[in-house]
Amino acid sequence: MEPRIPQGGRVSGTRLALLLGSWRHGGSRQGGSRHGAADLAAAVELLVLDGQLPLGTRLPAERELVDALGVSRTLIGAALDRLRADGLVASKRGAGSWIASPGTRGREPYLPDGGELIDFVHAAPAAVPGLLTAVDAARRKLAGHLGEHGYEVRGLLELRERIARRYAERGLPTSPNQIMITNGAHHAFMLCLRLLAGPGDRVLVEQPTYPNALEAIRAAHGIPIPVALDPAADRGWDLVGIEAALRQASPRLAYLVVDFQNPTGLRLDAAGRERLSAAFTRARTPVVVDETLVEVDLEGDPLDGPPPLAASAGELGITLGSASKSLWGGLRLGWIRASEDLLGRLIGARYAFDLGSPLFEQLVLAELLDDDGSILARRREEFLACRDALTGALTWYCPDWTFTIPAGGLSLWCKLPEPMSTRLAVAAANHGVQLAPGARFGVNGGMETRLRLPFALPPDKLVEAVRRLSAAAASLHGPPPPTNSPIT
Repeated sequence: MEPRIPQGGRVSGTRLALLLGSWRHGGSRQGGSRHGAADLAAAVELLVLDGQLPLGTRLPAERELVDALGVSRTLIGAALDRLRADGLVASKRGAGSWIASPGTRGREPYLPDGGELIDFVHAAPAAVPGLLTAVDAARRKLAGHLGEHGYEVRGLLELRERIARRYAERGLPTSPNQIMITNGAHHAFMLCLRLLAGPGDRVLVEQPTYPNALEAIRAAHGIPIPVALDPAADRGWDLVGIEAALRQASPRLAYLVVDFQNPTGLRLDAAGRERLSAAFTRARTPVVVDETLVEVDLEGDPLDGPPPLAASAGELGITLGSASKSLWGGLRLGWIRASEDLLGRLIGARYAFDLGSPLFEQLVLAELLDDDGSILARRREEFLACRDALTGALTWYCPDWTFTIPAGGLSLWCKLPEPMSTRLAVAAANHGVQLAPGARFGVNGGMETRLRLPFALPPDKLVEAVRRLSAAAASLHGPPPPTNSPIT
């Protein structure tokens, strides 16, 4: 598999031809065909929306494209004119052409009823109520630290104590010396990759999985090895497939999300965790378990859920946590839980990135985690109402879409009636909704029948977003969506 084109890099004519594949959709095959130019422009647009042509990518010269695609220069010029008109390609005499921002596409999106653009890309909620109270309490405590140097590479002790206590309550005895505070779970994963996986190493991942994790693996020049998830299966995880991948691919590291998996919402049971732990132990493969969503249990108490996978994986288990989904992403704080020996090595690797996380934000997070659990309980009630609003809206406006209602997490993994995820993302932009097509969640793209819909927005916005989505889907083909909704 060829490496992804870096942002600001250049794509050759040969590489672009391979990425485009069979881009014609019918019509005349003559070089000046308007159909041909439209087909080529549409195919390039899909590559941009799929992330295969990043922003700033330099395009081949027209003559190089003529040779690579076997079409006339007239057709190439007409296709580029279409892309420039849409704002997807920019050109300058003497500097060539490059991919411009696909978000604006050269025009303002159509916003029904004068509404605002709705972000259906990020599964990221607004700040939890009570944050300002925690900020005030942290401000008073800050005075006691002003005489210190402020560098805490492991993190604030009182925060590490609270996190360690939470692990112990969930069945994983942990000391504060096994915790390191990081700048979010993604930063934590980057540290693990730096220490445990080098260029060319294989990293086992679920398919689909969190897109930023895939980007982190590629940025470390690793090779993601996917094992498919099946939301309709008993457990969802292909345990036999994971065991086979460990034997046959010999990955250096694994990355899993076993609690309300992103994007499927699946949760692995205790027996499945024990079986996976045994497989990783036999293969001597460290496993990074991302627990960013573990506190977003919408149908139970997180303390009653399956124990952390690290409880049975021993020193091979590395657990990542985060405040971003349950409290607020603006805190930019996460943590790593690992053995003291491995954590010491991770601290050594961290000095190449930074010298610790901001102290004031850690004081705020410690205050939020020190309450009686009522903040997180109210948060879960809020997310439950959002989930129910989204599922109700989909049932009304998009009755031919199917999904499994997750017991936790912040998103639905919808199955579309046909392969149209990327086309729908294009159409939705013109109806005031930003979408991430299913291809973003796959190691090698694909997943055109899938769409992740987060429910981190208020219920009224979710209903409006789905109404616009149904209109966008109808614009591709089919009858118009319902105009009146019984949902309140």
